[in-house]
Amino acid sequence: YQVGLLLNGFIINFYCCQARQQASRSLMVYLKNLTAADFLLCISFSSPIGQELYCSFGASALYLNMYASIIFMGYIAANRYLKIVHPSGTHVLQTVRTAHIVSMVTWVFLLAASITYTILFFITEKPLTSNSIRCDYMLGTSVTLFYKIIHVSCAIIFLVVFICLVFFYYSTSCRVLQVQQSQLASSGSEKLVKSRRNMLVLVSIFCVCFVPYHLVRLPYTILWDSCPAGWILYYLKELATMVSVFNICLDPLVYFYLFSISSF
Repeated sequence: YQVGLLLNGFIINFYCCQARQQASRSLMVYLKNLTAADFLLCISFSSPIGQELYCSFGASALYLNMYASIIFMGYIAANRYLKIVHPSGTHVLQTVRTAHIVSMVTWVFLLAASITYTILFFITEKPLTSNSIRCDYMLGTSVTLFYKIIHVSCAIIFLVVFICLVFFYYSTSCRVLQVQQSQLASSGSEKLVKSRRNMLVLVSIFCVCFVPYHLVRLPYTILWDSCPAGWILYYLKELATMVSVFNICLDPLVYFYLFSISSF
């Protein structure tokens, strides 16, 4: 987390000081929000916390960051898709005003879910026991139901964004192929090739960080209390969570590279 904190701090400084001339771009709005989500997660895990605090505030911060990252990656990919595949004019979704509104609504939605979970956790929290290595054992009945609803909803969000990313990359590749066939070795063609490559980087990071987690998370959420293999699913989920959190180190490096070369 210290590496992620350092990298995200540097990227925030870069956005604020060196990228002012491009601050009006809607892409910058989404990039800043993505970096802010990573930076907040680094802060929340920069010091050790107890089991009770982790299961309430820590877990909320983790999932808040994860799904903020997933959603803003989807926004960034959609922004670049419109820029590459529909380059004529500026679509309403590419305006700075729309980007700010979409970002604000996204944060309100995620914060509302996180705050609701935390409040319900403290209201219905069960006492700590020797088996309380998992937060699930500390959840009351109402929180357990809300917990499962939230994670099913998050799985749907992930799946929608993942399908969109695949579609955006496929459409971008088709666009690049069309341009290459009509304008061999042109500067426009080279720029689109770089854009496709950068879209591939985005999709790859998304798959590496978030696909393993969601392959395990939904079965674990539904079956952990009724399946003999619940503990296996628990440890697989913890391992996948560690991989997903690695995005706080990958996001600053990748987006600094994409933004600095101005080809994404």
